[in-house]
Amino acid sequence: MKKTVALLTVALLTAAGVARADGLDPIEIRQTGLDLLNGDFAGIKVALAAKGDLKTLEFPAQAIQRFAALMPSLFPKGSETGHNTKALPEVWSDQAGFQKAAANLGDAAGKLVVAVKVNDADAAAAAFKGVGEACGACHRTYRAK
Repeated sequence: MKKTVALLTVALLTAAGVARADGLDPIEIRQTGLDLLNGDFAGIKVALAAKGDLKTLEFPAQAIQRFAALMPSLFPKGSETGHNTKALPEVWSDQAGFQKAAANLGDAAGKLVVAVKVNDADAAAAAFKGVGEACGACHRTYRAK
């Protein structure tokens, strides 16, 4: 698992082109990570609609859960502007609320992980709805349209 996470991190950073002489660009990293999260979310949605083997969704659900845990660290002071960021100032002025929103996403994704592991379609659908609600709640408060 650690090897997979390390390889995904290297691929993410390479694909985003964020390696710079002066360090890593947190805006590029978070935008790329959020794009990948969105892709996982969309893929899970399609798979749930197809009513297939839910166990195949364990990895993308875990990826959402892991990214939610990392998300607050991707908004360091000084990354409020630039690169067309859509992050609102509330991310930095309401750090406790933002961290709670990220934790809510992680909790919802954790419920999805459990549901897909046991191939429970009803629980997976409910958990997926919770993931969507957690994303939407964060966007309403912390993301510009």
